[in-house]
Amino acid sequence: MPSLETIKFLRRKATEMFQPYNRSTVISSACVLVLALTTLTSCATQGGTTPPATSNGTSGPASPTESAPATGTTATSDPASPGATGTANADELCGPGSTINFDSGEFQESPNLDNKWFSLKPGSQYTTTGEVKSADATTKRTVTHTVTGLTKVIDGVKTLVMWDRDYADGELVESELAFFAQTKSGTVWLFGEYPEEFENGKFIGAPNTFIHSIDEAQAGIAMQAEPRTGTAEYVQAHAPSVDFLDCGKVLQENQRVCVPTGCYEDVLVIDEHNPLEPAVGHQRKFYSAGTGLVKVTAVGGADQETLDLVKVEQLSDAKLKEVNQEAMKLDEHAYTVSKDVYGKTPKAEVTTETTGGQ
Repeated sequence: MPSLETIKFLRRKATEMFQPYNRSTVISSACVLVLALTTLTSCATQGGTTPPATSNGTSGPASPTESAPATGTTATSDPASPGATGTANADELCGPGSTINFDSGEFQESPNLDNKWFSLKPGSQYTTTGEVKSADATTKRTVTHTVTGLTKVIDGVKTLVMWDRDYADGELVESELAFFAQTKSGTVWLFGEYPEEFENGKFIGAPNTFIHSIDEAQAGIAMQAEPRTGTAEYVQAHAPSVDFLDCGKVLQENQRVCVPTGCYEDVLVIDEHNPLEPAVGHQRKFYSAGTGLVKVTAVGGADQETLDLVKVEQLSDAKLKEVNQEAMKLDEHAYTVSKDVYGKTPKAEVTTETTGGQ
C-alpha cells in the first residue's frame, strides 16, 4: 500500500478545501509506518553501530501464508497447522489464498512482539523522514513512531499501543494510536487505528477510525511469522466503513539497503497496495532483520513518497512516562470523538513504566 499515513495525507491534501470531515482512508499508519524496530544490530557502521554482513539475493523458499476469517468465525491462525480451518465462503479480499483466519485464542496473553522483522519494545522511538512529490508540489514528511507502555483489549486480545505523529512541512497533521498483537507462532496483527487529524494546527476529527470487530472491521497481518517469496498476498486490515483495505505480498528477500542510519543486509521487501484504489499505485517497504522498517518507496501513482529511517533511540523511564501520559490522553479523547467505534472498546491501561533507562 502506499502507507496508511501516506494515503490519508494525500487525500487530506486533495480534499481539505471541500469536505475535510468526509474522507475515506485507504491505508494505514501503524502500518503507516508502523515501525517494527528494536536495536540497530543489522546496520552498517554509523554512530557506533556495526551490522553483520550477509549475502544478497531476491528469493527464498516458500512457506504457508498465515491469513485470517470474517469477524465472528473461528479458525487457527496458522493454516499449516493440524486442524486449521477457515470460512468456506469468506471473501479472498487480496486474491486467492488471502482469506482472513482470525482466532483470538491464538494470541499471547500479554503482548510480547518479538517478530524479528516487526519487533516492538515499549520505550523504543523511531523517526523517519522523506517527501511526497506530486505534479504541483513537494511536501517534506517526518513521522515519529513511539512504542508506548500501554495495552488495550480488543475483541478479547490484549494489544500493544503504538503512537505515531505525522508532520507535513513541519506541521502536525496526524496523531495516531495503532494496536498490535502477536500470535503464539509469531505473526503480528494490526487490530485497528485511531488517527486524529489536524489542519493549521487545529484538531478537525478522526473520521478514519477503525477497530477490529466493530462495524465489520477485521484485523489483518502486519508481518508474517516467516515471510517468504512465492507465497500468496495477505490482508493487512479491512474496514469497509472507511473504505480501508490493505494487501501485502513478500516481493524480495536478502536485499541490501542504505539509509541515514546505516546500511542494512538481509532486507525483506514487502509490496503493499489497496485494490480499492488501483490508481494510487503500490508502496514498497524494506525491513531489516532485528531492526524493522528502514525504508519506504513508491511504485506507480501520481504522488510518490519516500521515507528513510534517520533516528532510533530508547527512551528513559521519565520519557516513557510522558509518552504514556500523552497516549492515555489520546485514548481518553477518543471516547468523545468516536463514540460509536472507539467508545465500544475497554480503556487502555499502562502496563509498562520502565525501559531500563535513566
